Amino acid sequence: MVKVAGIDIGGTKIRMAVVDETGNVFHDERIKTEIPLYPYLEKHVLRLMENHPEVEAIGIGTHGFVDPVNGRIIYATETLPGWTGTEVKKQLEQATGKRVEVENDANCAVLAEAAFGAAKGKERVVCLTIGTGLGGGILWDGKLLSGGPHGGAAEVGHMLLYPGGVTCTCGRKGCFEQYVSGTALRRRIQEAGLDIAPDELFIKAESDPAAREVVEGFVKDLAYIISTLQAALDMELVVIGGGVSESAEHWWHLLSKELDRVLLHPLEVKIAQHENDAGILGASLLVQGPAN
Repeated sequence: MVKVAGIDIGGTKIRMAVVDETGNVFHDERIKTEIPLYPYLEKHVLRLMENHPEVEAIGIGTHGFVDPVNGRIIYATETLPGWTGTEVKKQLEQATGKRVEVENDANCAVLAEAAFGAAKGKERVVCLTIGTGLGGGILWDGKLLSGGPHGGAAEVGHMLLYPGGVTCTCGRKGCFEQYVSGTALRRRIQEAGLDIAPDELFIKAESDPAAREVVEGFVKDLAYIISTLQAALDMELVVIGGGVSESAEHWWHLLSKELDRVLLHPLEVKIAQHENDAGILGASLLVQGPAN
């Protein structure tokens, strides 16, 4: 049995787990994200390794544009200040003496769903993670679509939905994630003059016309995004994960209706099976098996 560390780095928390090759989790902890990030991360990884000496390698999924070959953060928004340019693989391998691999967190999510979850057995998959932002992971003929000269492959959250629209954290205007994400929902709620939290919105929409209008706008934009990606990728399956997906029972029927209206061809769409576990499971898969 090979045990590795799977680490999922987000804007508010870092999750660290010890995982085997079948996806069994033997240890799982959450710590608050603190800045400056790298020394804080190294300290806690060293603590994890001391407490779990059986760990053979470390896989890391993180927000941002990643060079997966060199394990370097090419670009991260102010969600993780100072993270841009960090040589995570090089520094952490020196500190731990273990193999380290680094990938974008949404790419890790699609790896997890393909290996253990909703996309098992599928060869061409798009995974959309709807959390604070909008992440995208793409499995292309069974292989992860990743990297690129700027680390931006599969960064679907930064495709343009409404040119000239809401300013994004990347500095441009109208990106997908400014209309479909937890952050987008908060803005939509505020603009509608509602005094409710995002996790209350979908239930409120059953009786409140203003809340219903917010939900309908969110769902319509999500359908546009899926339709656009279908035209480019002709995927077999879309998997939707992230925190917003936990409320899907309240809006899934609306999404199905919108998709029927805008899709080029019928398309299977599923909720992620591993939800918030996808990050740590996918990160662990980065180091299960030989190095590339």
